[in-house]
Amino acid sequence: MDKIEEIRKTRKEATSKLLSLKSKVYERFLQMEEAAYSDGVLAKKYKELIAIGISVVVDCESCMEWHISQAAAAGASLKEVLEAVEVGIELGGGRATVSARFALQVMERVFQE
Repeated sequence: MDKIEEIRKTRKEATSKLLSLKSKVYERFLQMEEAAYSDGVLAKKYKELIAIGISVVVDCESCMEWHISQAAAAGASLKEVLEAVEVGIELGGGRATVSARFALQVMERVFQE
């Protein structure tokens, strides 16, 4: 199992576990996430692109995998995702280029699917 599949599997298992334990905090987090990423003045696609740039800056691989996948599902193109990654690189400087390497691996996987 590669790193991307491992992240997806771990996320799914953790989500199931937290929901089975009736975690009120996690349930509220999911509600907040739904509210934050639903279409509003900004469409979901653009919100996901913003989250990609932030994920690169904070070096959250799980976040990069999730938001790149969600952006693609919301209609973002490979070039749009790349530009979001590039904004993250600019904001994060040299350290963010290391995060961007993982984002590129996710992009390759997501846009091949």
